[in-house]
Amino acid sequence: MSIIGTSDSGVAEGRGLTGARIAVAAAFFAQGFVFISLTTRLPAFLERWGLDEVTLSLLLLMMILLAGVGSLVTEWVVRHSGSAVMLRLGLWLMVLAVPALTLAPAVGVFVGGIAVYGLALGLVDATTNMQAVDLEHRYGRPILPSSHGYWTTGGILAAVVALATGHLSPTIGVFVAVVPLVIAFAPYLPRVARESRGVPGMPYGGASLTRPVVNPVVTTPSGLGTTATGSGAGTVGAGTSAAGPIPWGPIWLVGIGLVVFYMADTAAAAWGPVLLALDLGAPSNLVALASLPYLVASMLVRLAGGALVTRFGVVVLLRVGAVVAFGALALVALAPSWPVAVAGFAILGGSIALVAPLSFSAAGRIAALSATGPAAGSASGSTEPDRARTDTVIARFNQFNYLGALLGAVLTGFVGAFSLRAGFFLSAVLVLALIPLAPAFARGTLRRPESEPVTGPGDEPVSRQ
Repeated sequence: MSIIGTSDSGVAEGRGLTGARIAVAAAFFAQGFVFISLTTRLPAFLERWGLDEVTLSLLLLMMILLAGVGSLVTEWVVRHSGSAVMLRLGLWLMVLAVPALTLAPAVGVFVGGIAVYGLALGLVDATTNMQAVDLEHRYGRPILPSSHGYWTTGGILAAVVALATGHLSPTIGVFVAVVPLVIAFAPYLPRVARESRGVPGMPYGGASLTRPVVNPVVTTPSGLGTTATGSGAGTVGAGTSAAGPIPWGPIWLVGIGLVVFYMADTAAAAWGPVLLALDLGAPSNLVALASLPYLVASMLVRLAGGALVTRFGVVVLLRVGAVVAFGALALVALAPSWPVAVAGFAILGGSIALVAPLSFSAAGRIAALSATGPAAGSASGSTEPDRARTDTVIARFNQFNYLGALLGAVLTGFVGAFSLRAGFFLSAVLVLALIPLAPAFARGTLRRPESEPVTGPGDEPVSRQ
């Protein structure tokens, strides 16, 4: 199924949005860079404070739960302040958390730093995806895959820096705070777009903004479409209907797909090094190879994700990826040596890399499926009602992220208590759920300012449901 439609607009695609897109990419980069920078230094922190693995597990659980709280708080606050404000707040909280973690004079301060970072994690996770979804709708083409690719790029750079500075004191990590501090001042998309004059499928605020799914556009003698958001473009008749309820059923289907992804992703990240070290006898200085090739493959596929979606379509990519991921995890589980397992992790990273970004993209499009557009705006020209709708969905949808991470760590670890290889077989079976779930990821349409549709082989237009 195609998620890309057409628009009659001749306005240059993305004009005026370049700065915002760079800012959002930088925020994803900062999130990945800080997260991997801190997690790679956890062993050093445990040694410094004399903590054991059980305590570490509890601290990580606290961090994930607080991230969920941060995401829920974001859902409520963005209705009044917008996602850009909350994104900056999350980045500033990171700036506070990093020194607390790395320079803590007492273990209580260290735990407090983890708590603050957990809240920041939830805020930034939710708001970066909110910003990227809105950018995707404005561009009318896939933006989420490359955005998530910059998260992975930040993670890879952080891993390389950690390896290069591993012989130094973990306090060197305090300099990581410089990254979110600088990026907090980037020009993110504002709560209300400037010069909001457009309608679905037409130029909007000096850039090509198109809604994911549109109804017939009412036109004035000047030829401009009219909506309640129109400023100087006419008004909407009294018969225009308001936006319908958010279709949570289809969003749940996509959310299950996101849970499946994070279960496999967390299994690779948390238990991959353990498998290499304990079951396959990899040298201690090489166990990080369970993660690095995985991240590199994921980054490459995500950065090319927009072109891949346009060329092949969402359903094909997800189904083929699920089959390849099954083979990759089976290869890991059956690996006779650690180099074979490393190859399996690399293949896994490339095969499931698009699941997370495409799930957030789908959630944003599905949020607009029942929206009729015209009445969803305001007479003042604000686009806030439309953005509030998608922001609410993204904030709640982000909870699937943390649910999948928890299940991935717990289930794989539980099964792994008997056989770690069996734990990876479990992930291999579960990832096949993406095959029947794939069509849910293709609901809705992105429209782009060109005269011809861009579709993948065998794709069909998606109707409003």
